[in-house]
Amino acid sequence: MGLAQYADGGLFSPRKIADTLRTTSEEIARTAGLGKDAIQRKERIRSDKTQRRLREMAEILNKTEPRFGSALMAYAWFRSEPLTGFSGQTAMQLVRDGRADDVMDYIDAVDAGIHA
Repeated sequence: MGLAQYADGGLFSPRKIADTLRTTSEEIARTAGLGKDAIQRKERIRSDKTQRRLREMAEILNKTEPRFGSALMAYAWFRSEPLTGFSGQTAMQLVRDGRADDVMDYIDAVDAGIHA
């Protein structure tokens, strides 16, 4: 699927992301490193920080979904699989630390055959 599955009205929607991944909006907030407020108050959902974190997570899931066969499996990878070269950190931990670009570069390197 595409990024549109995660959006509503031109914004990334915690509810739509949660529905797609069969979880709760609160879990999506925790996964993205956001507080509960960020996904409950309309003005906070629209904030740059909230939208950036949701977008980064959605882009990574969208990019890895074909590899894993489903959004659910890509989400499990995102949350739990330590990435080579990042001291055992997961993609989720790196995104929370503001390092989504590093995760995207890692995925590109894996696709290019650099990481086994």
